[in-house]
Amino acid sequence: MAVFQHLSFSALVLLCGCAAPQTWVDLFDGESLTGFAITGFGGEGEVYVEDGELVLTPGSPLTGVTYLGVFPAADYEIELRGARVGGTDFFGALTFPVGGSHCTLVLGGWGGTVVGLSSIDGEDAEQGHTSLLMDFVRERSYGIRLRVTQSHITAWIDDERVIHEDYRGHDLSLRPEVELSKPLGLASYSTTGAFTIWRWRPLSEQEK
Repeated sequence: MAVFQHLSFSALVLLCGCAAPQTWVDLFDGESLTGFAITGFGGEGEVYVEDGELVLTPGSPLTGVTYLGVFPAADYEIELRGARVGGTDFFGALTFPVGGSHCTLVLGGWGGTVVGLSSIDGEDAEQGHTSLLMDFVRERSYGIRLRVTQSHITAWIDDERVIHEDYRGHDLSLRPEVELSKPLGLASYSTTGAFTIWRWRPLSEQEK
């Protein structure tokens, strides 16, 4: 991954052959924090890699990592696989670029069950119309996919589509707490999250 950090997005696509729909590029290599910085939230807990897992330990309140490489603004898909290992709040808050703005996909916030986008027109994941409740079983691994096109943000959990948001004409923003996660970052809130997969791919023309 260290090689990719200094390439332009166009060069990365050419190098990886990323035009193919099923071509994925690993952000997390399963062995180290190469390509990431520990996010300086203040009060953050320990971040480490063990047994192929990226582990975010409880912070006061946030712990996270921010990707250091080049990343597109739209027409991409991200895949995560992770679990809440300890704690009762969000084990993953994925902050991602959307055109000239950013947004966050919250997984298990506000006491452990809220899933949603933060923020749309000033409404965070709990308040907004993308909000839903889901029970996340401790230590169970969940597959998460996030797709960003020029018009929609779509998310799946274990292959069930849970969000399909047309963001055109809406104001996208971040809560102040996760501004340091830009442009692409992952955080937990007073909770231990463990992730085995974090990768991305550009969308094919048919998927855009």
